[in-house]
Amino acid sequence: MRIDTDQPVRLADYQPTAFAIDTVHLIFRLEADRTEVTAVLKVHARDARDAGPPLVLDGDGLKLKRVSLDGAVLDPADYTATPDMLSIHTIPDRPFELAIETTLDPESNTKLMGLYRSNGTWCTQCEAEGFRCITYFLDRPDVLSVYTVRIEAPAALAPVLLSNGNLAEDGLLEDGRHYAVWHDPWPKPCYLFALVAGDLAAVKDSFTTRSGKAVELGIYVEHGNEDRVAYAMDALKRSMRWDEEVFGLEYDLDVFNIVAVSDFNMGAMENKGLNIFNDKYVLASPDVATDQDYAGIEGVIAHEYFHNWTGNRITCRDWFQLCLKEGLTVFRDQEFSSDMRSRPVKRIADVRTLRSQQFPEDGGPLAHPVRPEVYKEINNFYTATVYEKGAEVIRMLKTLIGDDAFKAGMDLYFKRHDGDAATIEDFIVCFAETSGRDLSGFSRWYSQAGTPTVEVTEHYDAAARRYRLTFVQTVPPTPGQAVKAPAVIPVRFGLVGSNGADMGYDSASGAEVRGDVVVLTEKHHEVVFEGVAEKPVPSLFRQFSAPVKPQIAMPPSDLTFLMRHDRDAFNRWQSASTLAMTMLIAGSHTARNGGDPQVDGSYLDALCDTVGDNRLDPAFRALMLAIPGENDVAREIGENVDPDAIAIAHRAVKAALGSRLAPVLEAALAEAGNTGPYSPDAANAGRRSLVNASIDLLAATGRAEALQRAADHYAGASNMTDRVAALSTLVHRNAPGAEAALNTFIERYGDVPLVVDKWLSIQATAPSPATLDRVKALTEHPLFSFGNPNRTRALVWSFANMNPTQFARPDGEGFLFVAVAVRLLDDRNPQVAARLMTSFRSWRSYEPGRRTRAEAALKRIAEKASLSRDVSDILERTLA
Repeated sequence: MRIDTDQPVRLADYQPTAFAIDTVHLIFRLEADRTEVTAVLKVHARDARDAGPPLVLDGDGLKLKRVSLDGAVLDPADYTATPDMLSIHTIPDRPFELAIETTLDPESNTKLMGLYRSNGTWCTQCEAEGFRCITYFLDRPDVLSVYTVRIEAPAALAPVLLSNGNLAEDGLLEDGRHYAVWHDPWPKPCYLFALVAGDLAAVKDSFTTRSGKAVELGIYVEHGNEDRVAYAMDALKRSMRWDEEVFGLEYDLDVFNIVAVSDFNMGAMENKGLNIFNDKYVLASPDVATDQDYAGIEGVIAHEYFHNWTGNRITCRDWFQLCLKEGLTVFRDQEFSSDMRSRPVKRIADVRTLRSQQFPEDGGPLAHPVRPEVYKEINNFYTATVYEKGAEVIRMLKTLIGDDAFKAGMDLYFKRHDGDAATIEDFIVCFAETSGRDLSGFSRWYSQAGTPTVEVTEHYDAAARRYRLTFVQTVPPTPGQAVKAPAVIPVRFGLVGSNGADMGYDSASGAEVRGDVVVLTEKHHEVVFEGVAEKPVPSLFRQFSAPVKPQIAMPPSDLTFLMRHDRDAFNRWQSASTLAMTMLIAGSHTARNGGDPQVDGSYLDALCDTVGDNRLDPAFRALMLAIPGENDVAREIGENVDPDAIAIAHRAVKAALGSRLAPVLEAALAEAGNTGPYSPDAANAGRRSLVNASIDLLAATGRAEALQRAADHYAGASNMTDRVAALSTLVHRNAPGAEAALNTFIERYGDVPLVVDKWLSIQATAPSPATLDRVKALTEHPLFSFGNPNRTRALVWSFANMNPTQFARPDGEGFLFVAVAVRLLDDRNPQVAARLMTSFRSWRSYEPGRRTRAEAALKRIAEKASLSRDVSDILERTLA
C-alpha cells in the first residue's frame, strides 16, 4: 500500500498568506480538444518590506506555457515550475501584475475537478481545491479577489457562455467564435469561481427583492429538459423570499443562474451567482420524479442559494472552518423546508439521516470533530459530521440562548463579518455578546468528536410531591481524543401527566432550567422538581434537542403512553422507534440462537391507535410505521454484529406489523382514496407516503393477495412516487411478476438517466443471495457507467450502504466486489472512490468471520500500487 507522504495540514499551523491577490482577470479560449487559460493577477505583499519572499502558487497537474511579470515574459531561470507548483523567485517591493498562461485538456478530465467537459459542455468544480487544476494560484479560502472573466468559444459548440457575477459584455469574433465577459464585484475565494460553456436550453424568470431590485433568474439544462425545471425555479423564488423574511438577507447581483449537469461529484455548488447542480437536484416532473426527489430539489436549491450569504459573502478563513458555512447552511435549509412542509415530519427525517450517516461516522475510525484540527485530504472532510452534526450544533445554540438572542446574533454576524473569511470563534462571539452567556463550554461541540451518551434515571417522592431526574453523560473516546470534557447539552422536556397533558411544577433546582429546557454542563446532574402532583412520564430531548444517545430507564408502558399522548410529535415517533429497536435487538439475538423473534403486543396496540388516528398528518403516520432499518439495529448492537440475524428479526417485526395492523392499513388505504392530479405539495406527498407504507407492510406478510395489491399498485400508478414504491416492494419481497415489472420499467424509462438510477438502486438493495451476481452483471449494462457518479452511487454505493446482508455476505464476496470497484474508480475519480471507501467504516463491528473478510478486502485495496491521496487517507484511518 502506498500511503501518500504529504505532510498533514494542521489548524494550529495557520498563517495568513504573505501576498494578497486583489483582482483576477481570466481569459478562457475554449476549443473542442483543448483550452488555453490566461490568468492576470494583481498582487501585493500583505506587509511592506524591502525584499519580499518568493511567491509560491499552488497547481495540480498543470501545463505551463508562459509567465509574465508587469508585461515582461520571465526567463525560466526566474521561476521554478512543476505541474503542482509555481515559484517566482524575485518579487518587486510594490504591487505588481502577474500573467500566467496554462493549457488544459478538459475532455480527458475524469476527476471532474477544475475544468472538465461533460456531454459537450465545459464545466468547472473548484471546491475545495479545484481552481489549482485551472491555473497556478494561492488556492485558499482566505484569499479574496474581484474576478473578471472573458470566455471565448466556437459559437456552434457553446452558444451559452456563463461565469460568476453580471454580464458586462458579449459579441462575435472571427472564424465563428464569440465571447462573453462576466464581472463579479464581490471579492470571493477561488473555490467559488465558476464557468459553464455549451449548447444549453435556458428557462428564464425574474424575482423582485424587498428593496425593489429586479433579478433575472435562469436555469440552464440540456435540450429537452426544459419542461422539468418549473419546480426548481419555484423553489428558488421561495428560497429568495424566505431568506428576506426570516434572516433579512437580500440577493446582491443582477442575475442568478443555475446550470444542471449530468456528471457531477457532489449535489450542487454555490459558486457566486452561478450555481452548478447535479441534474438530480433540478429536473423533476411527475412522470420521472418521486416526492422524495421534489423535496430534495427544494432543499438543495435552498441550500445553495442560502450560501450566497453563509458561505459566499462570509466565507471560511480556512478549510478547518468548513462547518461554518456548511453546518450553518444545512440548518438554514432545514428551517426553510420545515416552513414549506411539516416541521415535525422534517425534524424526524433529519434525525433519521443524522443517526444513519453521522452516528456511525462518529463511532468509528473516521470520527472527527465538527471542526477538525488536522486533515490529509480536505475532500474527505465533506462529511455528515461537518454538515448534519454541524447543523445540530447550530440548532442547539438556538435552543440554548433562545430565539431572540439567536436572531440578534445572526444579524450581528452578518453585519460584522460581511466580506470576511471568518472562523468559528468569530461566529460564536456574536452570540455570546447578544445572549450575555459564556459559550466557551458550548464550543466543545466544535472540538470534540464522538456522540455523547446521556443516561437518565428518575425517582418520584409522592409524599413530598418531589420528582428527580438524574443525568449522567459520557463522551466516548475517538481516534486522537481519548479523554473528553463534558458537553453542554440542552434537554428540551415535558412532564406528562396521566391525562396526557404536560404537568406544571412549583420550582426546579440542580441545573439551569429555563422554560422547557434543562441545560446540562457537567458529567453528572440532578434536577429536582418541587410541587409535582403525581408521578409524571418524562418526555425528554423533545424535538431531538441535542445530538446524543439518550438511555432512559422507562418501562414499555410509559413508552406506549407517550406514543399515544405526547404533545411533542418527535417524541411520539421516538417512543415507537425505541420500542421497535428493543424488539429488533432482542429478536436478532433470538434468531442468532435459532429461535423465533417476538413482537410486543402493547407496542402493536399503541401503533394501531396512532396510525389509525386520521386527525394526524398522514406523513407522520407513515413515519410511525417505519421501524428502524437493519443498519440502525447493527449500529445499536455495536459489536459482534450478524447482519443475517438482524434481517430475520426485521422481517419478523414487519410481518407482525402487517398482520396486526391490517385493518388499520386497509382503512388508511381507503381514506387516501384517489388524490386526483399529482401535486408534490406536502399534503399530497404525505397521503402517498402513507399509502405506500401501508401496501409495503401488508406485502411483508407474504400473503398472495397483498403481493397482488402491490402489483396492481405498480400497474395502475399515475406518478413515479407510487410506481417506484410498488416496484421496490415487488422486487424486495421477491414477488411473482417482479422481474417482469423491472423489465417494463426500464423499457419505459431507459432514456431518462435519473430514472435509470432508481432502477439500478432497487436491484442493488434487494435482500437476495442473487443480488451480488445481478449487480456485477449490471456493471456491464449499457445504461451503467463507472464514469458517471450518479450511476455509480445508484448501483455500487447503494449495494454497499443499503444492503447489509449482501454487502456483508459471510463469504466476503460483497466486500471484495466493493473493494475492486474502489480500485477501479481510484484511477478515474478519486473523490467517488473515497466516498465508496467509507462503506467499510464499521467493519470492526462485525462478528469475527465477516470482520476477517472485510479486513482482507481492505488489504486488497491496499495492494494497489499507487493509491490517490483521497483513498489512501480513508484507507489508512479505516485500518488504524
